[in-house]
Amino acid sequence: MRRNHGALQPVILCGGSGARLWPLSREQFPKQLLALAEGDTMLQTTARRLRQSHVFPDRRILDPLVIANDDHRFAVADQLRQAGVSPAAIVLEPAGRNTAPALTLASLVAQDSGDDPVLVVMPADHVIADAEAFRRAIAAGASYADEGKIVALGIVPRHAETGYGYIQAGASLPGQGGGRKIVSFVEKPDAAAAARYVASGKYFWNSGIFVMRASVWIDLLRARQPSMVEACRAALAVRDRDGDFLRPDAGKFAACPADSIDYAVMEKLPADIGVMVPLDAGWSDVGAWDAYWRISDKDGNGNVLRGDVIASGTKDSLAVSGARLLVLAGVSDVLVIETPDAVLVAHKDSVQDVRDLVTRLKQEKRPEARIHRKVHRPWGYYDSVDGGTRFQVKRIVVNPGAALSMQMHHHRAEHWIVVRGTARVTRGDETFLLTENESTYIPLGVRHRLENPGKLPLEMIEVQSGAYLGEDDIVRFEDAFGRA
Repeated sequence: MRRNHGALQPVILCGGSGARLWPLSREQFPKQLLALAEGDTMLQTTARRLRQSHVFPDRRILDPLVIANDDHRFAVADQLRQAGVSPAAIVLEPAGRNTAPALTLASLVAQDSGDDPVLVVMPADHVIADAEAFRRAIAAGASYADEGKIVALGIVPRHAETGYGYIQAGASLPGQGGGRKIVSFVEKPDAAAAARYVASGKYFWNSGIFVMRASVWIDLLRARQPSMVEACRAALAVRDRDGDFLRPDAGKFAACPADSIDYAVMEKLPADIGVMVPLDAGWSDVGAWDAYWRISDKDGNGNVLRGDVIASGTKDSLAVSGARLLVLAGVSDVLVIETPDAVLVAHKDSVQDVRDLVTRLKQEKRPEARIHRKVHRPWGYYDSVDGGTRFQVKRIVVNPGAALSMQMHHHRAEHWIVVRGTARVTRGDETFLLTENESTYIPLGVRHRLENPGKLPLEMIEVQSGAYLGEDDIVRFEDAFGRA
C-alpha cells in the first residue's frame, strides 16, 4: 500500500579525511571544509543543495541533520552559520565507525519527534553541477521511498573508472521515476572490468547518495546487525545537548561495530526492496587530484591553474598555489599542489598513491599529515609563520566579539603585539586594552585571556619563548566553547 508523502530529512555525512587530496586536505581540516570547486565550501554547497523547490511541491524540507567528527565541530558549525543554514542538530560521533553507524544515529534522531521522514543521505564532499537535476532525482527516489523502498542514486558513467564501486541495474520499474531494480553492488573493478561495465549500459557508478524512510533503514539493519542499532540507541539515550551539538555517549557508542552503508545493508537487500535511480548531473566525489582536474575549467592547453601560477610549454596539468609563486615549464600530465608547509608533485597516473604517502607521514608523526600551518579555532585562527629552538611566531586573528579561554602555560611565555583592531587582555588580576602598535608580555605560569571587544577582526603577532611550545601546554580554567 502506498504511504503518504513524507517530509524530506537531509542527512549530511561530514566525516572522512580526504587523504588523497593532501596537502590541501588534512585530517584536522578535510576536503569537505574546503572550497575546492565553487565559492562556497563543499559542506556549505551540500547543505544548500536540497532546498524547497518546485520539484517538491507537496513535501516539507526539514533542517539538515549533520553527522560530524568532534574535532571538526566548530568549523562545521561556523560554515553552516556563514551559509545561512540552521541544522536540526550536529551529531558528533564519539569515534569513527564508518557510514552505517552514522546513518543509524541520524535515523534514530530523525524519529525522535515521532515522525518517519524520508532521509536523503548525502556525503558532504561531492560536487554536483546541475542542482535541479539532482533534486529531480531525489524527488523520484522519495516517491519510491514512500513505498518502503531503499534507493541508491546511480551516476551515469562518463568513462571506465576504477576508483568507484558500481551498481548493476536490472529491469525498469513502472511509473515516472525512472527507477530500476538493483541487481547487485560491485566493488571497485580493474580497468578491463570497468570498460565492460560501461559498455554494457547496465552499470552505474555508486554515488553513495541514498533515499529511504528512517524506519526502513532501522528495520533492515536490525535484521542484519542488531548490535549496531542497540549501541546507537543506547548512546543516544544518555546523550548531551550543547547548543547545536548533540553528543551520544562515548562509552555506549564504543560497543558499536564499524561498517559501511553498502556492506551493512545495501549489498544484502531483498530483491523487492532495492531501487536505483539514475543521476546525470555533473557529479564527482572529487576523490583525488585527477578528479579535481577533470571537473575544472581548463585553458587552451588543458591546464587547470589556481592561484599565483605561470605555465609555459605545459599541457594537461594541474597547479594550485596557496602561498607562493609556482612556475611550470615544459611538463605534461603533472600535479603540483603548494601550501605554506608542504608541496606535492606527482604524475596524474600516480594520484592514488597519495593516500599511502599520507599514511607514511602519520607513521613518521609528521604534523603535516594532520594539520595546516593555519589552524582554525572557534574564536578565529592562528598561522604559525616561523619557529625554531625555544621560539615560535604566530599570526593570530580573533573574530569580533570572540574570546580565547582563560588559560596558562607551564613551559612558555608570550609576547603580544596588536597589528589591527583592539584587544582586551586579562593578565593575572589586571584587565586592560591594547590598540594598534601596542604590546604586552604574558609571563610563564600566569593566567591570561585574550578577547576582541570590537566589531572588526583583531589581528596580532604572538612570539612564544620557552623550553616546550606544544599546543598541549594549555591549562584552561574557563572556556566559552566547552573545551577541556
